[in-house]
Amino acid sequence: MELSAEYLREKLQRGLEAEHVEVEDTTPSRCAASFRVLVVSSKFQGKPLLQRHRLVNSCLEEELRHIHAFEQKTLTPEQWDKERQK
Repeated sequence: MELSAEYLREKLQRGLEAEHVEVEDTTPSRCAASFRVLVVSSKFQGKPLLQRHRLVNSCLEEELRHIHAFEQKTLTPEQWDKERQK
């Protein structure tokens, strides 16, 4: 399976109806084995962190089998607005 930051970004955007998605390949050689993501979606509203992460993991279920390290930050649109104002 060919993984890329752009592929993951598009899949998360579609699957979670996300307003904003950032994906960074954090593998030293950029060989798509380690990623850091930020996902902003109204689907996270009212959900605790664990449920938010489960939504992301479900969206990328097949891809996570091929990823060695995966760091995620999940925010609601309101939380994202507050964070950007800092």
